[in-house]
Amino acid sequence: MARSRAVYEYTEAEDKSMRLGFLLIAAGLLSLLGLGCCWLRPALQERGGGVSANCTVLAVRQLGERFACTFSCGAACRGTARYPCLQVLVRTSRSSAPALLHEDERQLRTNPKCSYIPPCARDDQENSENVTYKQKYWKEKVGSQPFTCYFNQHLRPDDVMLKRTHDETVLLHCFLWPLVTFLVGVLIVVLTICAKSLAVRAEAIKKKKHL
Repeated sequence: MARSRAVYEYTEAEDKSMRLGFLLIAAGLLSLLGLGCCWLRPALQERGGGVSANCTVLAVRQLGERFACTFSCGAACRGTARYPCLQVLVRTSRSSAPALLHEDERQLRTNPKCSYIPPCARDDQENSENVTYKQKYWKEKVGSQPFTCYFNQHLRPDDVMLKRTHDETVLLHCFLWPLVTFLVGVLIVVLTICAKSLAVRAEAIKKKKHL
């Protein structure tokens, strides 16, 4: 029996391979759990119920209020500038009530009062020009032409998004790579066990031939 058990003991290389496989399996499972609890679930909840709709511009206006933004001019150079608030009011094909358009969820969280946040420049005048350019774009180039937007009547009835921050591709990658890690780990363990089993059988057949 002792002899038989010794035959089935793994070599150092096989032992390392098994440990690597189990490590990848554990890493894949932990990544899936971590992403699911900390990022994927909130992202899906953020998108939950949101559907695409056709939006039409009702009004484009600048408010008198200005908001602060932070610009960077080097490694140790930071400052605060200000930009005017642009509001784009739209009507969706799913509701007759006007709604405020936002670039995406991040912009909505950063400044829920405005439809556009310009790249923060050091000069307030440059920020104003960027906002004015965006205002002309919505007034003159888009005008009354319908465009696709994203609307959630239950969570945010007064806001619509021009694009989604968390689209299907991002969510797929967040699920795909931990799953690939898990499957590679399983494959390493299975191949190591199969290789050991074949080696033991080959050794047994070789001994039988010499008897």
